[in-house]
Amino acid sequence: AASKLEVFMPAVVEVETGSTARLECSFDTPENGSYTYINWFYVSIDHRNNRVRLCHITGSEILEENTDYKGRLSVGEDKALSISEVTVLDTRTFVCQVGAGSHGEGENSTELHVYTLPGSPIPSPHGGAMCSRLSLPPQIAQCVSRNSYPHPNITWHKNGEKLQPEEKKVKIPTTLTRESSGLYTVSSTLFAHVTREDRNSLFYCTVHYWLQGRSHTVESQRVNVTVFYPAEHVKLQVMPSSALVKEGDDIKLVCEADGNPAPVFSFYKRELEDNWQDLSSLADTNSGVLNLHGVNKSSSGLYRCQTLDLDDMRQMEKDVELVVNYIEGVRVKMEPSSPLQEGDSVRLSCDAHSPVALDYQWRDEKGRKVAEGNQLFLSNLTFETSSNFSCKVIAPSVPGLEQSKQVAVAVQGKPRIVAISSPLYVRQDEVVNLTCKAIAFPRPSVHWNVNGTAHEYVENQHIASNLTVRVNHDLLRAGAMCRVSNALGVSEKHIQLLDQKTPESKGVIIVAIIVCILVVAVLGSVICFLHKKGKIPCGRAGKQDITKPEARKDKIVVEVKSDKLSEEAGLLQGANGEKRSAADQVGQSVVHSP
Repeated sequence: AASKLEVFMPAVVEVETGSTARLECSFDTPENGSYTYINWFYVSIDHRNNRVRLCHITGSEILEENTDYKGRLSVGEDKALSISEVTVLDTRTFVCQVGAGSHGEGENSTELHVYTLPGSPIPSPHGGAMCSRLSLPPQIAQCVSRNSYPHPNITWHKNGEKLQPEEKKVKIPTTLTRESSGLYTVSSTLFAHVTREDRNSLFYCTVHYWLQGRSHTVESQRVNVTVFYPAEHVKLQVMPSSALVKEGDDIKLVCEADGNPAPVFSFYKRELEDNWQDLSSLADTNSGVLNLHGVNKSSSGLYRCQTLDLDDMRQMEKDVELVVNYIEGVRVKMEPSSPLQEGDSVRLSCDAHSPVALDYQWRDEKGRKVAEGNQLFLSNLTFETSSNFSCKVIAPSVPGLEQSKQVAVAVQGKPRIVAISSPLYVRQDEVVNLTCKAIAFPRPSVHWNVNGTAHEYVENQHIASNLTVRVNHDLLRAGAMCRVSNALGVSEKHIQLLDQKTPESKGVIIVAIIVCILVVAVLGSVICFLHKKGKIPCGRAGKQDITKPEARKDKIVVEVKSDKLSEEAGLLQGANGEKRSAADQVGQSVVHSP
């Protein structure tokens, strides 16, 4: 048991605005006696620190005083005092006083801390650009934290490092405002000297506050500021790389300066006697780009970019050499240069000029590669060899740089007829096409010795003529002659026309043959049948006298020539391959009617 009355309370209770604060009060009495009354007070925050009683508790009765807290107080079974909907104005000291009769009075106090968490700070970057050449540090941004309690502190950071006030370099003034609600608004402004290295720097502020004995922080968003600084370096380059520029390319000369804002750009090209041609009218002087379209050999030379800083009128310049790769003077030489005949040989030589190494290819008129190197040798020439050959000149080190030169290899000679439509099977009065195809150079002419409608067409080195004619008796008999000629000679060939029987006449002949065979077969069957029945007697002499009176007049008498029997007996055989008797065979028969 306690030797005297002791009252226990927590020193500090922290609650957030709008919540319920619970103030606990416990006590020990001597000899475990009970309390007589309990009084709850708050201490006025005026300079007199007067106590104001909130309620009086005796046994089970609670008497609540008429104060500003009336309606917000409640007492628990453990005599703890609860205050609902606390505000920052409730931040004060509360006293629990316990009376225990003969044991006297005891009391203790608790400080109630009401807090409001600060919201995320809102940084406001300065709208203008920062000049690195200013003597005084310009305003970077302002950071504001509103409606917090107790008031927080604000610090500034650049790229993660805390900034400290520094004379003529960093200044951080802060203002603290207490609102009518009792909450605080803190505003902090950062003034700092900037350099070109700060063009990518990120600035932000941090709000620091205490809660339950621990420090907490809230960071703002990062802001970047525009920094003006003069150029220190100028770069001029050819796009694409100058080593790969070729005739016909569209290129750009790009000039870049590391100042901000970008300076004014001018472009020049060096001419003779160190004179400079102004090309600024062809360029975008704001972006620093000079466009050159379809460059050629004369576009090569030294180009200059010049910059002007409008702040201090300082000039800088940079030069670049433009080399335009080219191929010129492509020529093909043919040896011998005299007219070529069939069977001759020729050598073609190709040459060109370029500042870079060249390769040569030979291609035929269909684009097929036939050889490599600057010479092409053709032997045993024919009309078919005649063609257009091209020498393709390529610069391997400059992709896409190439040129071609074409040469015609013409083999001369008298015409050679390579195809005619002979022999040609035709019918009387039929309209047919007679074809004659030849090859020659110079180009020949084609003539026919018969009248008709001629059509000519040229294919490669060949010339062909189609003659449309109607077949008559004279054309069937004599045929047609194709005559091809040029300045070097004449060639002729005859086209033979053969009469072709009509399908109808062939059909009639075939039907007649079949009918004859059937008649002979039926007649032979009748004779054999009569002979076997004895209706036709035959003498050994091979002849029967039909004038005898005993002969019946209704019998058929057949006379067969004996000189044919032996011949036909050897020609006709039975189905089993054996020769039949002469009496069973019929070679030539004469039938007499009775």
